[in-house]
Amino acid sequence: SDLHANARALEACLTHAQAQGANQWALLGDLVGYGPEPEAVVAQCQRMAEAGATVLRGNHDAMAVTPPVPASRQGEFTARWTHERLSEADRQWLASLPLTVRLESVMVVHASVNEPEQWRYVEDEGSAARSLQAATDQYPEVRFVMGGHVHHQTLYYRGQGGQLMRFTPVPGVPIPVPAHRRWIATVGSVGQPRDGDTRAGYALLDLDRHQLTFWRVRYDHVAAAHAVRAAGLDEALARRLESGR
Repeated sequence: SDLHANARALEACLTHAQAQGANQWALLGDLVGYGPEPEAVVAQCQRMAEAGATVLRGNHDAMAVTPPVPASRQGEFTARWTHERLSEADRQWLASLPLTVRLESVMVVHASVNEPEQWRYVEDEGSAARSLQAATDQYPEVRFVMGGHVHHQTLYYRGQGGQLMRFTPVPGVPIPVPAHRRWIATVGSVGQPRDGDTRAGYALLDLDRHQLTFWRVRYDHVAAAHAVRAAGLDEALARRLESGR
């Protein structure tokens, strides 16, 4: 999720996931925005979609299709910049992407399943519970909700008493996720981590083994920051890649 037009980070995560045996792909939105390589990232996502990947629309994708006027915030300025670099066909493709998709027992979403078009953040037990409830209200068979938007890696699960519990994963350590419980995860950001770790983040769900593993992947974030500067984008966006914050 949250690729943010960072082609280097995307390529590193795809290579890493392939090495882990990934055989089904879901890109959870914000393919563009903030980053300097929207054309390359959209092209890669289109190739993956043609090969069967699930690709969702995020709020920055929506802004790149129809940039706000006037643009008053950092994300809005980069939305206009991105809009001008994408072809009309690419913009139409972004606009056509769904907000949620159910893949058997898994619901994928960019933000929250609770009114996904409002781009609500899943950032605590309450917001996670609302997203999970919205998913299971629509599809009682859903056991997992996977989302992005918050740029952090967190797992929530419903305990025996019905309360939602929060768990902070350790990268690379598989977490047992038995199907008798319900789970909701924010998978982290490929292209713009914000938790103090410059490595790209993604998650791998193994439905056969009932395991979920959150990964962090090294890539050339210094070169990515240089690309932001070379594109003439906000210096703060380059520094964010260099610091992971």
